Amino acid sequence: MGNFSFDAVSEYDKAEMNNVFDQTEREMATRYDFKGTPAQLEWLNNDKTGLKVTGNGEWQIDAILDIVRKKLAARNQSQKVLDVSKEITESNLKSTKEVPFKQGLDQEKAKKITSLIRDKLPKVKTQIQGDAVRVTSGSKDDLQAVMQLLRTQDFDFPLNFTNYR
Repeated sequence: MGNFSFDAVSEYDKAEMNNVFDQTEREMATRYDFKGTPAQLEWLNNDKTGLKVTGNGEWQIDAILDIVRKKLAARNQSQKVLDVSKEITESNLKSTKEVPFKQGLDQEKAKKITSLIRDKLPKVKTQIQGDAVRVTSGSKDDLQAVMQLLRTQDFDFPLNFTNYR
């Protein structure tokens, strides 16, 4: 009987984000309420680690982010990837909001995950490895139980499972 394991990570799918970006732009182009307005969606940088949303005001930025959320949901991507904590900046009669994507588990998030697993499933081993949590067990059923447990938690960051073996 071998050991089975997986990594709990906080990542986003870059290809899916490209799709979400393209679909959002396409929908914005067809919307009458955006015609003749500064409404615009751009990548935050060349690495595409976030979005830069421009609009007439907060209401328009919220409308654009609403489209982004719908597109994420349609593609089974977590909306928690969007870090909407930054303030809107106003200049030249335009409002801009930077929305970086959340990625990676910091120590605090990783500890939250490991202590939760230890409390609920003490037989399962957890180990923090950089920005991932390695979960190991002799039983595949235990690992499935861990995944189920983590999926039911309402973390404020996206959580994915990789390297399942």
